[in-house]
Amino acid sequence: MDILSFLDIEQKYKNMFNGFKKNVYSQNGEDGILQELLKKLNLEKNGWCCEFGAWDGKVGSNTFNLIKNFNFKAIYIESDEKKFKDLKKTERSYPNIFAINQTIDKNKNSINSLEKVLEKTKIPVDFEILSIDIDSYDLDVWETLEKYRPKIVVIEINSSIKPGVIQRHDLKNQGNSFSATVEVGKKKGYILVCHTGNCIFLRDDLKNKINYEKNLLNNPDILFDKSWLNKKDSILKEIFRSLMPVFVIDFMRKIKRKLF
Repeated sequence: MDILSFLDIEQKYKNMFNGFKKNVYSQNGEDGILQELLKKLNLEKNGWCCEFGAWDGKVGSNTFNLIKNFNFKAIYIESDEKKFKDLKKTERSYPNIFAINQTIDKNKNSINSLEKVLEKTKIPVDFEILSIDIDSYDLDVWETLEKYRPKIVVIEINSSIKPGVIQRHDLKNQGNSFSATVEVGKKKGYILVCHTGNCIFLRDDLKNKINYEKNLLNNPDILFDKSWLNKKDSILKEIFRSLMPVFVIDFMRKIKRKLF
């Protein structure tokens, strides 16, 4: 592919999704992007999603906007007992949330695998959105899913690693790289549609509904947001967020809405 074609495809992508970035509860524009994807798929309301680690169900959530404003139902999974107490408070206010206190095992044969946990719920096998944010074996957990085939997958990666590097999370390496995640997505039958710091995938059989640029299938690196390579402070931001009390984050969110 020549450089002009590359830049043309990159510009088409930016026009297609970047303009829809919006944070209601998400951190990097995922709320707006997911709304646009669901709109193109004609799935804007009354769907199902699953998110873990969910914390209180609101802080940094990629799906709570859909629950609050679009009548989605959700399986929210949180392993930390203190955070789960906050999640239960949210569940009491939003009956469409079904909260589960569980550590998800990356071994697909475990009784605590994601597949086994979901089998105990009413979520359909082809539910709308799976959001994975556990700061470690995110990719391993996604790989364990076989029966469940969500239409959209949002998965956290280590965006400080440039495309072309294959890194899987382990005891020596923090997080999964962009290219490792895209590779697994392709094997599972998903195409990358956006990179926000998270990778957002769409099930391959749905790509025609969003007018997906065919050249992206062989050139997913085009979608990588290079600004993340310089965001060293984002790691500190995540650390502060994880330590900050929920009520403080809620207060800061309200102030931000009034200002902007």
